[in-house]
Amino acid sequence: MPDSFSSRPDSSSGGPPPWPKTVVIQQRSYGWIAVLLLALLLASSLLNVILLLVIAAEQADPTAPIEVYVSGDQSSDAKIAILEVSGAIMPPYTERWLKTIETIQEDEDVKGVILHIDSPGGLVADSHQIYHALNELREKTGKSIDVSMARIAASGGYYIAMGAGPEGQIYAEPTTWTGSIGVILNRFDISELAEKIGVDSEPLVTGKFKDTLNPFREITEDERELWAEILDDAFGQFKQVIVDGRENLDAEKVAELATGQVYTSRQAEENGLIDEIGFRDDAIAGLSKKLGLDDPQVVTYQHPLSLLEILGGSAQSAAEVSPLQTLLEASVPRAMYFCGWNAGMQ
Repeated sequence: MPDSFSSRPDSSSGGPPPWPKTVVIQQRSYGWIAVLLLALLLASSLLNVILLLVIAAEQADPTAPIEVYVSGDQSSDAKIAILEVSGAIMPPYTERWLKTIETIQEDEDVKGVILHIDSPGGLVADSHQIYHALNELREKTGKSIDVSMARIAASGGYYIAMGAGPEGQIYAEPTTWTGSIGVILNRFDISELAEKIGVDSEPLVTGKFKDTLNPFREITEDERELWAEILDDAFGQFKQVIVDGRENLDAEKVAELATGQVYTSRQAEENGLIDEIGFRDDAIAGLSKKLGLDDPQVVTYQHPLSLLEILGGSAQSAAEVSPLQTLLEASVPRAMYFCGWNAGMQ
């Protein structure tokens, strides 16, 4: 008689149903998953802590300048400060230059300033902020400001040079490009392209000028007149600061020169836009002589990189590299004192 526990009846023979098959559940260790989740949790917490530290560091003053010795008698109490303005005049650099001007203003040992410019210009507002701060520096402290132009000191670069005042001496290197007196505001018209690919823009606005400069349609005559008035206002301001800053140039002469063209240093000297062709050392020597200083200590200023800049590997703040902010700001009108057609392309 067969063992009922070792054999299974055949259901096809009319006997009882077969025994259910034994299901073997393999025991697996999920401990590594718990370890991984814990590691991810700790990493997330660590990143949050780092982010808080970065934000705290940014809340501190990343614009604070550090004085750096350049030349001259280090034991001398008298200093000549070099204010370096290089690159496009726009955030985040504007705040650093303004902070440096403030530091120079508060240092009683600084007797004079060399404004060393290597810039194609930048935003209208930022250029005027620096110009205004330089005027205040001269008026409140009596410190003399002379200008040394390097490769290029055009448009907004020339605008801030007027912060030296009518008594300031302007030097330009033999190969300097300067001038480019004017205002630019970019506008692109992609309406034909949009029509070809089937894109239509219908913004909901509260006034006819709310979506002015919309690149998906042609600009209207009313809009042209509106922006012409805005640009003319900024243009008139530019010309006036030159009249105020150059004793040898009157309004008529400035208007004649303000065609937007770039001038070589030779052309600039012939037209009274600069005083002398020379290098930064010539400007330092000239200012020292004007101030009656034999061998003053010459200093400049550096700005330490913030944590965001170090972690990001660039000189841009987190806000600048944000894709969302870049997208939102792409269509913001930017009137600029800039030497070039692609001003505002960031």
